[in-house]
Amino acid sequence: MNTAEQDFALNLLHIFDSVLLTEEKALSKGYFPDLSIAELHTIESIGPYDSPAMSETATRLGITTGTLTVAIDRLVRKGYVERNRDTKDRRVVRICLTRKGKLAYRIHSKFHTLLVKRIMDPLRPDQQLMLADMVKNIDSMLEEQYRKYSEEEHKRFVLDDSRRSRENV
Repeated sequence: MNTAEQDFALNLLHIFDSVLLTEEKALSKGYFPDLSIAELHTIESIGPYDSPAMSETATRLGITTGTLTVAIDRLVRKGYVERNRDTKDRRVVRICLTRKGKLAYRIHSKFHTLLVKRIMDPLRPDQQLMLADMVKNIDSMLEEQYRKYSEEEHKRFVLDDSRRSRENV
């Protein structure tokens, strides 16, 4: 790896850490000290106007519905989310933000908007497009890697499960 690549890698990791740390600080000192970053991202995935099904939200977050259920239980207790049965299909549970949840959503969204504006405003339109494309490419590569690792993990789990089944026979 050359010097430019090393600098890029270090800066990319630093940006990732800084965004998470800044979000955590803003939460702990702001209006919502009772929320974790994961809970805030759950609120963000629900959205201020929708009432998505639990399964849709879990898929959007890349987690199981069981994991989401635990998070939603906490957010309901804290007053950020409500659960409702779907009017057409009672088996489907829909979730929506309360007023408090919508406020948390808006404040978190404002943080992201300010971050983007601070980075993009000094750039010319062509530079903005180039930066957006670069970030999109980084995101795609990371998503591809995540999928690859998830598939490998699933295959390993299936193989281990298959071996245990044969051993128990």
